[in-house]
Amino acid sequence: MMSAWIVSQLAIGGGIALTGGPDSPALALAAVPVVSLSARFSLHGVAFGVLVTLAIMVLATAAVDAGALVDDPSNTILAGAAVISVGALSTALMRSDFQYRSEAVLDSLTGMLNRKALESRATELEQQSTLVNQPIGLIVADIDNFKDVNDEHGHATGDAVLSDVAYRMRKELRAFDLAYRIGGEEFVFLLPGATLDHAASVAEDLRQSIAASTVGGGLEITVSLGVGGSKAGESFDYKRVFAAADAALLAAKGEGRNCVRRSDQELRSVVVLA
Repeated sequence: MMSAWIVSQLAIGGGIALTGGPDSPALALAAVPVVSLSARFSLHGVAFGVLVTLAIMVLATAAVDAGALVDDPSNTILAGAAVISVGALSTALMRSDFQYRSEAVLDSLTGMLNRKALESRATELEQQSTLVNQPIGLIVADIDNFKDVNDEHGHATGDAVLSDVAYRMRKELRAFDLAYRIGGEEFVFLLPGATLDHAASVAEDLRQSIAASTVGGGLEITVSLGVGGSKAGESFDYKRVFAAADAALLAAKGEGRNCVRRSDQELRSVVVLA
């Protein structure tokens, strides 16, 4: 990308040299490609691109008439100022837009996606499931006795627990699995391509990871998890699958917590509770 971008600036530099060098009306055109830098590169990349642009402008004007450039560099200086300004403004705008979009879909405490992002992705998966015919697993997780953590240790510790638990659970997921915090101490995981058996295996890995570690500065915490999912070849109905997984989570809570229950175990578990 950077190589292609430099080639475009060299082309503009050639146009500057061919149309008068220091007096070329094309000098200001060098600022146009700078707008695209912040969309693809980091701050260092933007700075590098601006420096390359300035160097090309100076070379293109000096190659035509170095004396004229020295005697009256005002056009080149103004064009250079435009390049720097465009680079600075486009970077600020891009970062502001990125931050706004991130805040709209990310939970600031855990770094997980939020409920709004979950609703959007669930709709996409419902539409895609009719085309790809792949199963989709869903896990609902809830931190056990989280209210006691806040009551006994304070909300700051509770926030630390949430952050640590979220981090440890994300580490157990595949790169394309999606993790969401949907409120309080409850989390949802979407596992595209995962059967109910595989989703239950992942849920058990999540449970064991939390149970085997300390979080929030030394607290031992457990989680309960409910697992649901759609089968290969059937349409993914998010509300139905979530309701089944949530009922399985309720059964896990009722059977002593710190365990995994599947949606196909839900009715049996509820009967035991009754």
